[in-house]
Amino acid sequence: MSLNTAHANDGVLIHLGEQILLFCDDVTMEFHGVDQAEFRGSKRGRLYLTTHRMIFNNRNSGDKMVSFSFPFVSISEVELEQPVFGANYIKGKVRAQPNGNWLGEAKFKLMFKSGGCIEFGQAMLKAAQMAMRMGPPGYAPPPYVPPSGPWYAAPPPAYAPNPTGYYGWVPPTDTFPQAPAPNSVFMTDMPLPYPGINGYNGYANAPSAPGAAGFTMPQNTSSQDAKAAEAAQSAYYDPNKPQCAYVPPPSYYEPPPSYHHATGKKEQ
Repeated sequence: MSLNTAHANDGVLIHLGEQILLFCDDVTMEFHGVDQAEFRGSKRGRLYLTTHRMIFNNRNSGDKMVSFSFPFVSISEVELEQPVFGANYIKGKVRAQPNGNWLGEAKFKLMFKSGGCIEFGQAMLKAAQMAMRMGPPGYAPPPYVPPSGPWYAAPPPAYAPNPTGYYGWVPPTDTFPQAPAPNSVFMTDMPLPYPGINGYNGYANAPSAPGAAGFTMPQNTSSQDAKAAEAAQSAYYDPNKPQCAYVPPPSYYEPPPSYHHATGKKEQ
């Protein structure tokens, strides 16, 4: 994750090959566990879910934290909370990227003043699960490298998720129909160094490690198992069988807790 690297001209800064899947305004973010001025106090602003990460942009451009980038490879222990009294929220942990303007790990909390918390959280978990299949297991956040060239207004449409979805999954744009304001989405020609839900998409080189796209199977693996594993790794979709998609079940996605579970007392 990087601090103050995902904004430009009072808007969001995305990279080559990156697409905005969901946009939500009026979101409040809080951090805990980091003794750094930029992380203190509640932040209110806009939240973007992209093919590669989650981005928060602060409404208060005078705050020490103007933007915050959450690459999927840096997020862990995400939970969707539905308290009996109070608004729903998302919580989790995020690790710093090397050269990302901060160090260590932080706990974060996201609250959605206009609703949509559960839908956004489910979409973020799904996108993260899809993106993580494209990289090697245990892939750590790569060092942040600032864009080497100028940025420019993203070509229209800046917010146009694929209407046919991604490997059978369609982001819940009906819950978030609002689009970013005109002239508020900017792009750099520099690709992101980690995969998105479409893999590396031809823009960046995949790391040469076991489990990366194009991985090799062990010698004792049957051809059928190898074929299934390869399909799972690449989320293979056969256009000749539109009713089927070779997508493995999410490894860490869980639905929101039931009302009975939410009202039960937790063990200390």
